[in-house]
Amino acid sequence: MSTGPLSAETRALLSKISTATLTSQLMQRGLRNTFMQNVHRLTTGGPSMVGEAFTLRYIPAREDIDVSAVFEDWEHPQRKAVETVPPGHVMVIDCRRDTRAAGAGSILITRMMVRGAAGVVTDGGLRDSPTIEALDFPVYYGGRSAPTNLTRHHAVDINVPVGCGDVPVYPGDIIVGDREGVVVIPRHLADEIAVQGTEQTLMEDFVTERVLAGQSILGLYPANAETIAAFEAWKAGK
Repeated sequence: MSTGPLSAETRALLSKISTATLTSQLMQRGLRNTFMQNVHRLTTGGPSMVGEAFTLRYIPAREDIDVSAVFEDWEHPQRKAVETVPPGHVMVIDCRRDTRAAGAGSILITRMMVRGAAGVVTDGGLRDSPTIEALDFPVYYGGRSAPTNLTRHHAVDINVPVGCGDVPVYPGDIIVGDREGVVVIPRHLADEIAVQGTEQTLMEDFVTERVLAGQSILGLYPANAETIAAFEAWKAGK
């Protein structure tokens, strides 16, 4: 089980596996809380999202500290996170599920896209959402929200453990997003889940084919010995 950088092979396999299948694979390993709640895809363009987590954590804003002038500081955590998220990583923004203000807007999202990030995920709001929506880039959010982050959020930490959509996210965890939503995979499980999830996807394709042909799900889903043998023969013919 690897803990190093995500390989191109694992990344490619994960990009073709649904979050539904991935959550099933994780449940088989005892992990049930891996799918972010009330976090949805905003953009319609772009590929499925796969990448290591790079995190930004917000706490509630305080009026005497969170004023517009803070953005003049190049070390401001939000600005610094945007400029340091590594290529191929997913920016995960912890907004405590508070969508009353935006965790980011179109300029920052576009900057991360241009810098090579694999996507952006927040359980908070995003502003300029119609502009973001048109990007060819994976973006997930909790809701549309025009107010700037400073009205509700204070950026405090970069690349620390966070919660997003009620799921714990540790830096380096593998984040996968499709049209259904976003799942978090511990890094040390990602390689084996990529392989076994691919096998599960093939089995489910076979089962779906049989269901469309009129076969009962009894003995098919879950598969009995006869179905498994038929699947192996079907797979060999592919």
